[in-house]
Amino acid sequence: MPKIIVKPHPELCPNGAEFESPAGKSLCDALLDNGVEIDHACGKAGACTTCHVLVREGFESLNELSEKEEDMLDRAWGLEPASRLSCQAIVDNEEIIVEIPKYSINLVSEDH
Repeated sequence: MPKIIVKPHPELCPNGAEFESPAGKSLCDALLDNGVEIDHACGKAGACTTCHVLVREGFESLNELSEKEEDMLDRAWGLEPASRLSCQAIVDNEEIIVEIPKYSINLVSEDH
């Protein structure tokens, strides 16, 4: 199983995290399953950008971006070439290092 390393985030993961997740699972589900409560306001349908992450290593191992994901990412805060919607990024067999941006465009967040 590939290892996923999450860089520290002040609210969601202050100490960072490191865990394994099965290939074929979305990055969002892997994060949620391992206690990293990333926002996913659209229910993981790829219709918002609240689960936006920056893939610092292992970007090439993820599935290709769809046109829909590319269009949604244009709305994300802090967009970079390493940006993905974690609900649309499918984990393969390589280690992934992700950073969760400090902000999202989610104006209403129940937990934060």
